[in-house]
Amino acid sequence: MTANFCAGVCATGNHKWDVVGNASEAAKIMFRTSLNNPGDPPGAVLSANMSVWMPMPHQRLFALMLNEELRSQWDVLSPGSAMQNMIRLSKSQDPGSLNAISLLRANATGGNANQNSVLVLQDSTTDVTGSLMVYAAVDVEAITVVMNGGDSSCVALLPSGFAIVPDCMAESKAGGEGGSLLTVGFQILVNDLPSSKINVESVNTVINLITRTVQGIKDVVHSNQQGRHISN
Repeated sequence: MTANFCAGVCATGNHKWDVVGNASEAAKIMFRTSLNNPGDPPGAVLSANMSVWMPMPHQRLFALMLNEELRSQWDVLSPGSAMQNMIRLSKSQDPGSLNAISLLRANATGGNANQNSVLVLQDSTTDVTGSLMVYAAVDVEAITVVMNGGDSSCVALLPSGFAIVPDCMAESKAGGEGGSLLTVGFQILVNDLPSSKINVESVNTVINLITRTVQGIKDVVHSNQQGRHISN
């Protein structure tokens, strides 16, 4: 899943990506067709990525992104409700490590049971050089089959996520704390027919999605900094 996310952001791997639009746009949009790829849903896939500077050290920004209570402010998979961490498998012997595989679920609100029909599989990795958080919506029935010993290749995933690297030259910009460069990446199945073409509406949808997500993260960062200033 993480390898597929990185391939979608960097246009690497075994997929052939075509750039949509021009390089002057804030978000880079690419297109590919998926057919007979294990673990990949068949159809037309749009990938969008955007990089922005954040006035916050990368480890603290990463911790904010992992905060399930704040997730509804930026994640379209968790609109208006906190995420519930159902399963967490640490990838480190350190009990306080943020390196983990998690299975999340949006808490249903207002009697909306449909929010429980989709779970989120997440992989988080961090060290002094940077942080990576990759996640994908998974069907409840499919993940149940895997948890019962079934073949994981039958689960179709289109991962999205974040890469965060420290900006070591930004101390003067962030009040002495330093900053970080955040890259947000999305992959979206816009049509289940591999032969289909990408239209302007699909491109505008993915641009609006990534723009709203980036703005939501900026709002979370701003609120966190305001709270720290008040407490100090």
